[in-house]
Amino acid sequence: MLRVGITGGIGSGKSTIATIFEILGIPVYYADDAAKKLMNEDVFLKEQLIDAFGKEIYQNGILNRSCLSGLVFNNPEKLAQLNDIVHPATIADAEYWMQQQHSVYVIKEAAILFESGANKYLDKVIGVFAPLELRISRVMQRDNSTQEAVIARMNKQMEEEKKMKLCDYVIINNGQELVIPQVLKIHEAFLKQAAG
Repeated sequence: MLRVGITGGIGSGKSTIATIFEILGIPVYYADDAAKKLMNEDVFLKEQLIDAFGKEIYQNGILNRSCLSGLVFNNPEKLAQLNDIVHPATIADAEYWMQQQHSVYVIKEAAILFESGANKYLDKVIGVFAPLELRISRVMQRDNSTQEAVIARMNKQMEEEKKMKLCDYVIINNGQELVIPQVLKIHEAFLKQAAG
């Protein structure tokens, strides 16, 4: 079974692309959603987070995301500490999930696939690329956010062109090119690889 990653910067449309693969019958693991779930449900992970950031990051047993974000957003050391705790748990959870699947290939969708080192556990990586201005406007609309806030979040991620160079395939999601034919072409390539 091929293990495939989908990545791209914030606002690139990687979740939309992942959904198209799901429609084709391919199981998709959404790393960000899984990380949020694990931070609320995994007892060992919760203990590590409380040890690192204090009891106040949980209210009634539920992670207070804005409290945690406030602690790590402008503090590179604290952010690195958070990533060192959460990434291994998410990678292990994805590994377990993949072992449960019965498909020709599976997909792991993650914004920080390379930054977290999760790409080492995958056979192929698909990048989803969209121009910066389009990504900014998409995120501003989606999150009801200011341009400054979106750019600040983008600056925390790997530079987009650099990320795309690390990918085996790139899907252009610029609002002009049709994405479904691009997805189908990659899907066919994976089916061939799996059969061969």
